[in-house]
Amino acid sequence: MFRIRRIFDDVIPVNKNTLRQVRDILKKRFPEVSEHDIHEIGEKLRNPFKLRFRPILFVAENIRNKVLGFAMVLHEPEINFCFLDWIATSKDTIRGGLGSALYERVRSECASLGVQGLFFECLPDMPGSCSPDVLKENIARFRFYERYGARPIVGTAYDMPLNPEDTCMPVLVYDGLDKDKPPGRNHARRVVRAILERKYAHLCSPEYVEKVVDSIRDNPVKIRPFCYIKSKRTDQKVNHKGFTEKIALVINERHTIHHIHERGYVESPVRVRSILSSLEKSGLFERMETASFPDSHIYSVHDADFLAFLMRACEEVDEKKSLYPYVFPIRNRMRPPGESSVLPGYYCIDTFTPIHRNAYPAARGAVNAALTAAKALLDGKRIAYALVRPPGHHAERRSFGGFCYLNSTAVAAQYLREQGRVAILDIDYHHGNGQQDIFYNRSDILTVSIHGHPHFAYPYFTGFEDETGADEGEGFNLNIPLGESVTGPEYQKALAKALRRIFEFRPDFLVVALGLDTAHHDPTGTWSLALEDFKINGRMIGETGLPILVVQEGGYRTRSLGGNVRNFFQGMAEVVFRITGRKSFYDLGHKGLSIRYEAVPEDVKQIRGLVEATGFFRPDEIKIAEELVQEHLEKGPVESGYYFVIASKNGRVIGYGCYGPIPCTLTSYDIYWVAVSPEFQGQGLGKIILTEMECLIFETGGKRAYVETSTQTRYASTRSFYERCGYRCDVVLDDFYEPGDGKAIYSKTMGLNL
Repeated sequence: MFRIRRIFDDVIPVNKNTLRQVRDILKKRFPEVSEHDIHEIGEKLRNPFKLRFRPILFVAENIRNKVLGFAMVLHEPEINFCFLDWIATSKDTIRGGLGSALYERVRSECASLGVQGLFFECLPDMPGSCSPDVLKENIARFRFYERYGARPIVGTAYDMPLNPEDTCMPVLVYDGLDKDKPPGRNHARRVVRAILERKYAHLCSPEYVEKVVDSIRDNPVKIRPFCYIKSKRTDQKVNHKGFTEKIALVINERHTIHHIHERGYVESPVRVRSILSSLEKSGLFERMETASFPDSHIYSVHDADFLAFLMRACEEVDEKKSLYPYVFPIRNRMRPPGESSVLPGYYCIDTFTPIHRNAYPAARGAVNAALTAAKALLDGKRIAYALVRPPGHHAERRSFGGFCYLNSTAVAAQYLREQGRVAILDIDYHHGNGQQDIFYNRSDILTVSIHGHPHFAYPYFTGFEDETGADEGEGFNLNIPLGESVTGPEYQKALAKALRRIFEFRPDFLVVALGLDTAHHDPTGTWSLALEDFKINGRMIGETGLPILVVQEGGYRTRSLGGNVRNFFQGMAEVVFRITGRKSFYDLGHKGLSIRYEAVPEDVKQIRGLVEATGFFRPDEIKIAEELVQEHLEKGPVESGYYFVIASKNGRVIGYGCYGPIPCTLTSYDIYWVAVSPEFQGQGLGKIILTEMECLIFETGGKRAYVETSTQTRYASTRSFYERCGYRCDVVLDDFYEPGDGKAIYSKTMGLNL
């Protein structure tokens, strides 16, 4: 028995152990592979931008987590193809269809991505091409792949030796994923160029790459006839079903015992039923049983005297009654009230959250569910959802309120903190005062909350922008209060700001306090987010590329709860399970705009036209802008040193930025260009492009970015732009360009206020 599991990172312990086993298999099965290539597997997962592919790693494991085999696929979304980098099984594995299962899983993933085809390399099977032993293995491989319709592309120089003495060079194999039509010439050329310039940049010279690319002349390319199976019809059909990865779903089964049968009490069991009925139809989730966890996890975020009161008060209250706070004494930890009927007001922040016989047991069950979901992340799940009630994000270290008794979100975040840095993103309509209070003096857990401004929204006394943390935690609490009327695009702008701060923090885990009371017509909110907005929000959060724990908080319009949750996770799953890695934190789809990081040949002419249209640059500067794109295309980003962020609309480049590492430095980068088409200037696009470059620099280990510009009056707007974006003028070199025209050098430390 074995299972096939996707590995997203090398951060959590279970994945670290898995990758160690994967590397051991590589060493044993492919002894000629360099140590650099073996260890690069983890680097590919951690930094997909380094090779400009999005890696997808599958492992086949037994019930003891022993790795029996693995497959690594590289996804190129711009050119729209996949490359099978590795597929191997352990030498001591009894095969039993393991290789077939892995390859079929790869094909299914590629089909769900909608790529034009799957490409990979095989050593040749023609007589005399390799030694007899190797040739025998090669023939067996081709026989295996032909069962799926995969065969070599012929009539090209892909197998041309790098050196005159080289033999047994690999051929390029194409699997059309059940499509009969071979790839076209232009597509095949782009695929081959990407493989040679990215995967083999350290081996293939530009001249070699051009010879191989130019040799692809057939349109469409020619695929070798079947050699090892009798019929062209194959029985191994690709599985085109949607997501094969599942979201871990943990439900607080004890939530129903907490039911306040009173008019206006909207936090009722029907909330969970409404959500669950919709999720069961989605096919996105895998149900998990709730485990029990010790009380020590709760004591790590709540004070002992508060917990003692809460347990005792819930036990003592009459089974058929609810005790509401009605007296609120000034807090004095040394002199709490002696009257038990007054104590709720000592520990509560409002008048509508009652002490109830089953409040504590239900809240305790919610904590167990949240911890079970958190553990699912540590066991390898990428997304886990704790569907719980009562909610918890208003429960502070020593107080309850807002329907909340124990802060499940904070408990789960503290649990994950034992394995790495944690960021909490609270997207409930109401401020996440509980997490803020619990972690306000700490720098190891970042708390971010988007909510209605406390001038009009509960809890009224916290959630202001100037509450940024204290002592060691200064700068590690971010509040983003919004107005009474908020539309979807307005909310996504705030969410982008929150995600940029989370990216700056560089956490290992993201905990999302999910409130659905941001929806249109929710009885406790005033905003108007629609179904599609929740999908966009889920997509944006998924694009962080982090393991994500979602804990249910508010949301009380039962007619729309299920659809909103389903859309939220649908959007998240689309990016997490299909296109690993961070994309732009700016969702520009509603404007018809998109951002990409790869230049294409058509950009040379378009960027020249864009720079000319600004009317700002001299002819020699325009020529340089064009040359940088050309050099990037000819040599690739690593050799040329030029990287791009390109904004486009309907296929037209409307803005771009160019940056690259400064030679002879380890962590310093130059910002070479930021230019925006005249009709799109003044709309914030330049700042978006600059921020994207800063994020990419930071991701690759860059510490500081530099910008050079003229001191002439006509460049005042340029200097002002960089200053508004946090750049500081370090030095002015007088008369640098010509008499009266000096050079101003600006710099910014990466990771600060991105």
